[in-house]
Amino acid sequence: MFYDETKVYFKAGKGGDGCVSFLRQKYMPKGGPNGGNGGKGGNVLLVADVNVGDLRAFHFNPQWKAKNGEPGRGSDQHGKGGEDCLLKVPLGTVVQNRETGEVIHELLEADQEILLLEGGKGGRGNITFKTSVNQTPRQFTDGKSGEEGEFLLTLKTIADVGLVGFPNAGKSTLLNALSNATPKVDSYPFTTLFPSVGIIEYPEEFDRITMADVPGLIEGAAENRGLGHRFLRHVERCLIILMLIDLAATDGRDPLEDFAQLRSELEQYDTEVASKPYLVAANKIDEDAAPENLERFRQAYPEITVFPISAVLEQGLPELKVNLRERLR
Repeated sequence: MFYDETKVYFKAGKGGDGCVSFLRQKYMPKGGPNGGNGGKGGNVLLVADVNVGDLRAFHFNPQWKAKNGEPGRGSDQHGKGGEDCLLKVPLGTVVQNRETGEVIHELLEADQEILLLEGGKGGRGNITFKTSVNQTPRQFTDGKSGEEGEFLLTLKTIADVGLVGFPNAGKSTLLNALSNATPKVDSYPFTTLFPSVGIIEYPEEFDRITMADVPGLIEGAAENRGLGHRFLRHVERCLIILMLIDLAATDGRDPLEDFAQLRSELEQYDTEVASKPYLVAANKIDEDAAPENLERFRQAYPEITVFPISAVLEQGLPELKVNLRERLR
């Protein structure tokens, strides 16, 4: 399972209470107040970690609390501050307030750290209340409660290129051939059940780009049918979109209709996503029906440069790699 959305409850630590204490020693019967302050409560912090793939840790454990601060003690001893709750999340995590829906933070860079909730302030001990007219104060204050809240964590994959297409178009095979990713490949719809991100290397220029394989769309995905919005959001942060169409017309599909439907689904989901630059790769050029379908596509869309490829045989992939890099530049 891949967990890219979950509801959580976070609570920062409470500050420790101040202490009321007086110094009592044999030769100092009136030693005065010596009650220390309470320690500050721990904070709740989020840090983006490249080694974290999804939000499963929060799905199975939706409540996280920082430690409380220790209370003050006699002999002028202040309480120890509570330990922070430092939580690792994947890059691309969006933090929303569940009550208002407001986006509070987005973690987009490796090792980016944010303070989500601040721990409560520690209470004052009676030593802090001593004055020239109040030599034996018995006042103290309680520690303050830490901040708390319910949040929605959503993961939106960060990649340079978003790879979209209908089921069985060959997206996973293409990602496998172009990059170091090893997504599951098979001949049934929705083989890919979660986004896979691969790195495409350009050794001659010591360059690299990242590509995300977004699980197959179906008609009505923009209305949340099939895998729907759950995975369409993973193309929101991609710089360009690589649209993969199936020239072999697998399962009786028409490549021209597939392309028009992909554009329509992206447009209905988000106009900003649909307006991103895109390339079209026509897969399975090695199949019998492919040449005719490729010619039909070029006649229907003369303004679009289409890259005929065979992901299985790795035909046309070098040219596609070069164009992806140039488009990103």
